[in-house]
Amino acid sequence: MGAPISTSAIATDMDLNGFIAHVLAGAPFVPAPAELERARRTYGYLKDFAAGKVIYGINTGFGPMAQRVVATADQEALQYNLVRSHAAGAGNAFADDVVRAMMLVRMVTFLKGGSGVSLPVIGQLGTYLEKGICPIVPEKGGVGASGDLVQQAHLGLGLIGEGEGTYRGERRRMKDILQQCGVKPVRLDLRDGLAILNGTACMTGLGLLNVYRAKSLVEHAIGMCALLMEALDTWNDHLSAPLNEAKLHPGQREVARRIRQALDGSSRMRDRAEHLYRAAEHSSNGTFNDLVQEHYSIRCVPQVLGPILETVQQAETVLLRELHSVDDNPFTVPDEGVFHGGNFHGDQVSLEMDKLRLAIVKLSMLMERQLNFLLNDRLNQRFPPFLNVETPGLTLGMQGMQFTATSTTAENQALATSLYIHSIPNNHDNQDVVSMGTNAASATDRVLANTAKVMSIHAIALAQAVDLADCRNALSATGGRLYDRVRSVCPVIDSTSVPTVSIAAVENELFSPDASWRK
Repeated sequence: MGAPISTSAIATDMDLNGFIAHVLAGAPFVPAPAELERARRTYGYLKDFAAGKVIYGINTGFGPMAQRVVATADQEALQYNLVRSHAAGAGNAFADDVVRAMMLVRMVTFLKGGSGVSLPVIGQLGTYLEKGICPIVPEKGGVGASGDLVQQAHLGLGLIGEGEGTYRGERRRMKDILQQCGVKPVRLDLRDGLAILNGTACMTGLGLLNVYRAKSLVEHAIGMCALLMEALDTWNDHLSAPLNEAKLHPGQREVARRIRQALDGSSRMRDRAEHLYRAAEHSSNGTFNDLVQEHYSIRCVPQVLGPILETVQQAETVLLRELHSVDDNPFTVPDEGVFHGGNFHGDQVSLEMDKLRLAIVKLSMLMERQLNFLLNDRLNQRFPPFLNVETPGLTLGMQGMQFTATSTTAENQALATSLYIHSIPNNHDNQDVVSMGTNAASATDRVLANTAKVMSIHAIALAQAVDLADCRNALSATGGRLYDRVRSVCPVIDSTSVPTVSIAAVENELFSPDASWRK
């Protein structure tokens, strides 16, 4: 995550960073000649094989109308009819980054062979990616079982030069965009329309972006937890290797190790053996002055963040598997035949998006509880109420900012409801068990955006706590860098501050798509 992302061409065995390089950094995507040849051969084989045979989506209707024969003279019109009829989405348009991700996923799938798509369709996807042309794709539509039919129909509409799109940040008719760019609409052939619609490109593209953002949030959370411990001058044994290795969960072990690494060089962590064990001070009423054990939101960070980290890692594995799968129906293997089935079904992606969303909701809850600890002087027993740097009572410190963090976390908790289990039969009950994968990915996207806002407020509070503790020079190198990044865009919060502006500035600095390249 911390290293600059390569902008060189990457083959279709790309990993997550390679995928992000094409989608967010605009790296060129150049298919290998062998990949293009594989796609060309599959198309040619399918065209010959289909002659005189019943092949779904070539000479039949779609879905529950598959029993109806389509005459040879009408087969090209069939593909256009499918695209136009299913371009029935509603709601806000997906951001261009999501549409680019969708196009890249579809292109990678087609290059695997098996879809039987014509080379001009692959070329059109590549041209749009290269030139920055993005069809308008509404967020609401597909149920994620016969693929993301509705969203990908809008993609297909753009490929044939219809509907609307964006180019250089401006939304216009696709016809006008193509004319300006000197690009002709693609002609649909054989089963091209069905191939464009019949897959999980929307949920997978958005899902991969979600995983990338989730990795960034977890990485920042680890750094923020370390800085919290420095600001509070906590005991260090809850991070120790012996304690955390006693649990056999790799995520917990990794989080503890990474926090220990982040704290390297800090003079703000206390060794229990040097303080509490040897020289415990007692007050007159027989109680310890020092907190013997910190609150769970501090002491149990490896146990809480560990399973979140593992969930993100598992989601990355599954989403990359989907990226490199052939998710089409029918599926064509040259010299072996055509196989009808359900590889377009998005349950694998939908379940991972639900799990990822649940994990990130818990992450936002952890961040909100840590924020509350910093702002509540009765809990932390060291900072002024709401980290106020002026006159408590007359001025309010970060009191208003906490309301935003709390309400946003509450919204996240409501969004944790599973979409994977909300299957509703439709399409004349032909699609009687569906995945709702794009719905799950969209809800996860919203939770990620909310969590970035909660964490931005928490990052501001951490910087405020460091200032109040006057410990900037005692911080670890990692903690110092995080503090400096926050302070580079957000001065100390006082009665002259505009909190909304500060939150937005920190969110842009830490969590915007290109933030990892600014580190």
